[in-house]
Amino acid sequence: MKSKTDKEIELLKKMIYIRMVEEKISEKYSDNNMRCPVHLSIGQESSAVGVCHALEKKDRVFSNHRCHAHYLAKNGNLTKMIGELYGKEIGCCKGRGGSMHLFDNENGIPLSVPIVGSGIPLAVGSSLQSKIDKNKIVSVVFFGDGAVEEGVFHESLNFASLNKLPIIFVCENNFYSVYTKLSDRQPKRNITQLAKSHNIKFFDLKSIDALKIFQKTKELVNKCREGSGPYFINIDTYRYLAHCGPSDDDHLNYREKNEVKLWKEKDPVSLLIKKMKKNKNFFDIEKFKNSKKRYINSVFKKVELSPLPKPETINKYLYAE
Repeated sequence: MKSKTDKEIELLKKMIYIRMVEEKISEKYSDNNMRCPVHLSIGQESSAVGVCHALEKKDRVFSNHRCHAHYLAKNGNLTKMIGELYGKEIGCCKGRGGSMHLFDNENGIPLSVPIVGSGIPLAVGSSLQSKIDKNKIVSVVFFGDGAVEEGVFHESLNFASLNKLPIIFVCENNFYSVYTKLSDRQPKRNITQLAKSHNIKFFDLKSIDALKIFQKTKELVNKCREGSGPYFINIDTYRYLAHCGPSDDDHLNYREKNEVKLWKEKDPVSLLIKKMKKNKNFFDIEKFKNSKKRYINSVFKKVELSPLPKPETINKYLYAE
């Protein structure tokens, strides 16, 4: 069994990798070769990594518009992901979906969908199939605090609760739905009260501690396999950049002054690096970053040189012609 320190190093490496990928996306976006909107998860990596690291390859992750971190945390294929952002044939959707439609069936990522809350009932359907088939596959669905205001959220939690399905609902609560803060949209309460109203066991976690997120998720995944689901996890987290796009949006003044700065002071990546550096077995972080940088750059170069979909295939993959 791996030690606590070894596990934290694993989580940290994955978080650094995800951040480096998204920073590269941010850097290259101004070239105007990615002709789709991007919703970056810089600042939120620990929730994706902590949850997905507790899953097996067969377990299924359903994501939303901010899906890059979930996709990479579940070991999605980077070339296919970047290819999709560039609209290339090499992309996971053959260049037809863009940033918000990532999937990798081989690694347990059936889909990502941008319509707010729409992935929740799909994940519930997946968990119903698992229960019927008795295959012990656990479904996990990520959504933001804005999605709990959708009717389908409550219908899905109600159905999952009634049928005791093997599913974990994960709310990445970054306190904003686009530019509107949580307190302007919902009455004062904890989001977990919504799970409680459907008789679902719930847990509040903080993005600052990826290890705690991993440990709690692992515990709940095991319980789901034993037939005691569903569960609900609320993770307080924060995105540093704009709701949509590769830059910050401080000029819009919808966040409190110094709010981003205060959240960056408890950045889960930076704090875990600082903590791990005190350990004599800490890995060579610069060597690791340089290795990942070379890999990420090679993927971008490969994608940039790869072909676009052929015009004559425009009707391919449609339900009807």
